[in-house]
Amino acid sequence: MRNSTLEEDEVLTADLRAPVPAEHRVPPASEPKDDTISKKLLSAIVSQLFDDKAEDLVQIDLQGKSSFGDYMVVCSGRSTRQVAAMSEKLVTTIKQDFGIVSRVEGKDQADWILIDTGDVIVHIFRPEVREFYQLEKLWLAPEPSSP
Repeated sequence: MRNSTLEEDEVLTADLRAPVPAEHRVPPASEPKDDTISKKLLSAIVSQLFDDKAEDLVQIDLQGKSSFGDYMVVCSGRSTRQVAAMSEKLVTTIKQDFGIVSRVEGKDQADWILIDTGDVIVHIFRPEVREFYQLEKLWLAPEPSSP
């Protein structure tokens, strides 16, 4: 057991009372979010996936529908190798260009890789897996039926 002096305890508690730097503060829910960053991130993601020959790319606007992101991108790669390569390159580009460290799930199997950037959620599938789950159909608005 450690014996601490009063001075050490004061230093520790003084650090806890220090103001949080602005870059680490989370804006209150009442403040409007700057959508331009989300749109720039979306544009960079779509451009990168297009350059990497992603197939059947779909962009879904989640604003007002979900609290976990502003946009969703769903696309396919022809093989597990292409799916893995596209995801690795995309994560690297996002980190270099925006300073965002993305969460990645499914990289080991590379059948369906999810990349969470915070504002944009990216799903990269192999075609068979995408067809099975039909994820974009859950989020896209239904087509209006004709009378």
